[in-house]
Amino acid sequence: MKIEDKLVASIVNGLRTLYGQDVAPESVQLQKTKREFEGHLTLVVFPFLKISRKGAEQTAQEIGEFLKANEPAVAAFNVIKGFLNLTVASDAWIELLNEIQADEHYGLTEAGEKAPLVMIEYSSPNTNKPLHLGHVRNNLLGNALANIVSANGNRVVKTNIVNDRGIHICKSMLAWKKYGNGETPESSGKKGDHLVGDYYVSFDKHYKEEVARLMGKGMTKEEAEAASPLMQETREMLVKWEAGDSEVRALWDMMNNWVYAGFDETYRKMGVGFDKIYYESETYLEGKKKVMEGLEKGLFFKKEDGSIWADLTAEGLDHKLLLRADGTSVYMTQDIGTAKLRFADYPIDKMIYVVGNEQNYHFQVLSILLDKLGFEWGKSLVHFSYGMVELPEGKMKSREGTVVDADDLMEEMIETAKETSQELGKLDGLTQEEADNIARIVGLGALKYFILKVDARKNMTFNPKESIDFNGNTGPFIQYTYARIQSVLRKAAEMGITITGTIPVGIELTEKEKGLIQMVADFAAVVKQAGEDYSPSVIANYTYDLVKEYNQFYHDFSILREENEAVKVFRIALSANVAKVVRLGMGLLGIEVPSRM
Repeated sequence: MKIEDKLVASIVNGLRTLYGQDVAPESVQLQKTKREFEGHLTLVVFPFLKISRKGAEQTAQEIGEFLKANEPAVAAFNVIKGFLNLTVASDAWIELLNEIQADEHYGLTEAGEKAPLVMIEYSSPNTNKPLHLGHVRNNLLGNALANIVSANGNRVVKTNIVNDRGIHICKSMLAWKKYGNGETPESSGKKGDHLVGDYYVSFDKHYKEEVARLMGKGMTKEEAEAASPLMQETREMLVKWEAGDSEVRALWDMMNNWVYAGFDETYRKMGVGFDKIYYESETYLEGKKKVMEGLEKGLFFKKEDGSIWADLTAEGLDHKLLLRADGTSVYMTQDIGTAKLRFADYPIDKMIYVVGNEQNYHFQVLSILLDKLGFEWGKSLVHFSYGMVELPEGKMKSREGTVVDADDLMEEMIETAKETSQELGKLDGLTQEEADNIARIVGLGALKYFILKVDARKNMTFNPKESIDFNGNTGPFIQYTYARIQSVLRKAAEMGITITGTIPVGIELTEKEKGLIQMVADFAAVVKQAGEDYSPSVIANYTYDLVKEYNQFYHDFSILREENEAVKVFRIALSANVAKVVRLGMGLLGIEVPSRM
């Protein structure tokens, strides 16, 4: 039983005994005592002045005296105006630690068969280029969010929508056809997504040269772009693709498969995955059908040129295009089609889209349209909107090939982790295989933590060097503390001390030890808050605060050299539970923790 619950029951009992009135447990507010005051938990007594018919200080004093005499969990109290600060007894803290220790998955709630089904969409790559830094933030947020929503007792389906059709895909295809000389991932030694991305950049280069030539003949930029033979050929290729031309479709299949093999490798390295992948080439036609259905029902209207629109002026928005005059679909149509297929596949209770904040308006509109079309979760869909991520050097552009590639970034992080760890002597005495694995865990942990500790809504600058620091609010600092605790536990085991069963009560704890147990216990509330706010950064920053607190304790108190055997066992158990919560917290963020460093 939580200490707070125990105290609330005693306070309710005390109010009945002292003032002859029953109060609802919900009206008893306990909060953490502010740092500047003595105590662990504070009771706000103002709500009870009506029944005590006394001043705030006297009421607080009387409740405090009742608790001191009748509740073993209260060791002492003090009154500051209308606030009763309670000091919790050592035994109560040890009992709480025993409860945490008994639960291997403390703070996480398992989903029952009837738990709500939440679908989370993230990644959403295009098949004309490799994943880049922006995708890294998206994938890490989506994966962490899925873990957190699941840890709050929901069933979760992780899904991805791949943008595998359209003019941008045809650009890579045409460039490969014109300038590729039959090059393949095997013949070039390149990952398939990188190879296709190179042709996307190549298209842009040739196109710009063509436009410059036409402008040299006296055309304006707009005229030159409209007259570009390359762009005309690309459009023709798209028309052929839509018509199902066998040659164009074969080329499309081949190049897309190269890209998927490359994506899979990147996802594996990043430690993210999906339960179901949807492809826009399959969903856009479903979207068209749904739009036509909406038109028949009078939900949408047709303009003279044949284009189909939704009138959202009643919702305070404008008119929204759903099908172009030539019958081709827009992103909105595709999202409607994807929703239809997903709803047919899964009985979704809630849908969360992890997409950048430049799409805020799109999802506002999508929510209204899905609701109009009868999707039960349309109204309550969540757009988990996040900010842009940049490097200290500035913005990235795919067409110009100045994008920070996800694979290169992960490689660089692992390399930097290896160099930094070697300089600090953290890889001494390890085999090459162990050292490589630790460099991988630390490098990727640094990348993931640095990105996830920032409030997702904010734009951020990712600084590789800063992220790999072994001090401060970084992944390696947290991982190093975990490894340090594992080392303590190994030495304790060599001394014949392993913590199983319950930790005996009866020892007097220091304030630092009580504070640490209180912080470890907070993990359950932190997981709940992260789930309610859809906020991985809440878990990241809590884990850092816990580790910082533990390091001070480790510095100020001896653990294995403690002479009092009972205190030594308690401190080893406390260390083990800090490590467990760090492992669980980092696990929710998709970050591994090494047992030695």
